[in-house]
Amino acid sequence: MAEQCKMSAAMHSISLSEERSYVLKVDGYSRAKALLKNGERVTSTPFVVGGHDWAVRYYPNGSYEDCEYFISLHLVLESANAEDVKAKFKFSVLDENGEPVPSYSYTHPMVTFSSKGESYGNFMKKAHLEASAHIRDDCLTIRCDVTVIHHEETRVPPSDLHQHLGDLLMNKDSADLTFQVSGEKFSAHRCVLAARSLVFEAELLGAMKESSSASPIEISDMEADVFNSLLHFIYTDSLPRVLDVVTDGHILVAADRYNIGRLKLICEEKLCNHIDSSMVATSLVLSEQHGFHRLKEACLQFLASPSNLEAMVASDGYEHLKSSCPPVLKEVISRILPAELKVANDIIMEMWK
Repeated sequence: MAEQCKMSAAMHSISLSEERSYVLKVDGYSRAKALLKNGERVTSTPFVVGGHDWAVRYYPNGSYEDCEYFISLHLVLESANAEDVKAKFKFSVLDENGEPVPSYSYTHPMVTFSSKGESYGNFMKKAHLEASAHIRDDCLTIRCDVTVIHHEETRVPPSDLHQHLGDLLMNKDSADLTFQVSGEKFSAHRCVLAARSLVFEAELLGAMKESSSASPIEISDMEADVFNSLLHFIYTDSLPRVLDVVTDGHILVAADRYNIGRLKLICEEKLCNHIDSSMVATSLVLSEQHGFHRLKEACLQFLASPSNLEAMVASDGYEHLKSSCPPVLKEVISRILPAELKVANDIIMEMWK
């Protein structure tokens, strides 16, 4: 058998690993299969990857008793005194153009070679390979791609900044502000609030700076649980729990008041996705008074159904909508009336004024 091993010129190195490709060319495939028994092998000349010597072992009739119908290919560590070398490798049969054949490519995940002579391998079924077009002129060409890992890549865990800031809020460490909301007191940190809200920045680092340090800051037009949720979001970028639709609406107003854009989007989205006949009138008033255009449009689309409109009229919030936002009610009616009746609608709405 004329056996020839060539190492390809392609090689590149990176900081965490080094990769090389080694090409093993077996001339006289049939003769090797006839001469070498199960468990017998041909070993390539050594090649270097990652500062270590390696070789490819080719077993034409398999490396173990139960794999005589296979070709076995093993990558073996040949360096003396080498310990715990981490590497991954791939064996590929090459086609006539020197390109890997996907159906005859076998990737081995990263393994640790503990000492010289240790090997790991893959198998190829001889019958399938011999029936293919990839043994040409009784020659088989196989490429071994070896990657030696110099250092294991460290997986960076997800950010836990929100947990630390949440603990800071809960434990009140170094808090320099106190808020009085609906009879409850809340401790907070001036720098955190100012960093998260331009409104808080203007209030706490501006004219109110001295007064806010001396006594609790009174917030008279907000519920305590709403302010608590607002603080929780400022510190952790998340809402504390699953809230009801009414509370979501109040938090949306608070987020708008303190110009916390992401919280506004979250609450408005939740309200848009949970519109029902009992709450749609309240949501419409909320959207009109505070300019929440997405919420308003979602409510109007919901009320485009006559049955939903009828149910809304029977709800507790209808009278409040009628008295506080007549133009919105007119818009609701206009959307479901045919064009020829819109004039009559205008007349009716004029009579309500």
